[in-house]
Formats: sequence, structure tokens, C-alpha cells
Amino acid sequence: MSKYDEILFSGEYYNCYQEDLVKYQLSRINLVNKYNKTPATPAGIKKRVKLIKQMFREVGENPYIEPPFRANFGGSNVSLGKNFYANFNLVLVDDGRIIIGDNVMIGPNVTIATALHSLNAEERNSEKNQRNLPVTIGNNVWIASNVTILPGVTIGDNAVIAAGAVVTKDVPNNVLVGGVPAKIMKKI
Repeated sequence: MSKYDEILFSGEYYNCYQEDLVKYQLSRINLVNKYNKTPATPAGIKKRVKLIKQMFREVGENPYIEPPFRANFGGSNVSLGKNFYANFNLVLVDDGRIIIGDNVMIGPNVTIATALHSLNAEERNSEKNQRNLPVTIGNNVWIASNVTILPGVTIGDNAVIAAGAVVTKDVPNNVLVGGVPAKIMKKI
């Protein structure tokens, strides 16, 4: 937990440029950069697992993220279940909470976002310029390549998200969704 949880998880607009918040964010990003520079050797893989456990809020057994990956708050607002795997270029806009269940596989070039800004330019340029909505991903989910998951979305257990989908609303258990915006293609 951080002293910023109340601000980041409230769902209310706040100033994302607060000096102390930005300093904290940059310190977390430095851990991500260290992870991405760790070599793919047996010793390096062990170091990556240690870094994942240091970066993320909660981590189950057998986590692995193929570098490079990016996270706005260095994973500090992300909980990973056991047997988590993400391929190259995972982007976690983890200003808000991201909760990922057990046995989740993520393909390359996936973005999971929690941050929102107003449609109104005047509001975007004000002191209260951002709010965050959590993203929850259930157990046994497969997210294929080039998927974008937007703020506030919950993905149910055993769901499959087809390549290239943009997930704008909740996904029930045991379905395949795809498209832009993503829609249920079939039950599985």
C-alpha cells in the first residue's frame, strides 16, 4: 500500500501532476526499467521474478512478464494471481487498481488502462484532471495480442479476448469476445 491509495482509488478527479505523486511514480518506473534491462539468463530470470515481487502489490506463484513492459506506477497498484504470463510489450496504465486472477495469459502488445480524463478540454486542463477506475480480470482468462482493455472493465472467468479487441464494457464468464468495440462472439 502507498500513501496515495486513497487519491488513486477513489474514482474521483485529482491532480495527476502533484509534485510528490510524480516523484513516487518516477521511483516506481525506475524498477520497471531495471526489470527490462535484466538479461534473459538463468540468473537473470530469477532476478526478474524477485523484481516482479518487489514491483507488484500482490503476486502469486510463477509470475512472468516478457520484457519490455511498461507500468505507469511500476506495478504498485496491480495484483497478480498465480501462473501469470504476459508476452512482450504489456502496458499497464496502473494509476488505479488492476486485479488479475489465476492462470491468466496475455499476448503481445496488450494495454490495460485505468486512467480517465474528461471529454471537456477546460476540465482536462484544470487542477482536477484525472480519475481512475479499476480493471478486474478473472481466472483462466486468455487475452490475445493487440488488445486494449479500458478503465472500469471486469472480465469474467474463462473468457477469451480475441486479437485486436477493444474491451469497453464488462465481459461475462465463459465467452469469446472480439471486435472494436468488443462484443460477445460465442459462449465457450
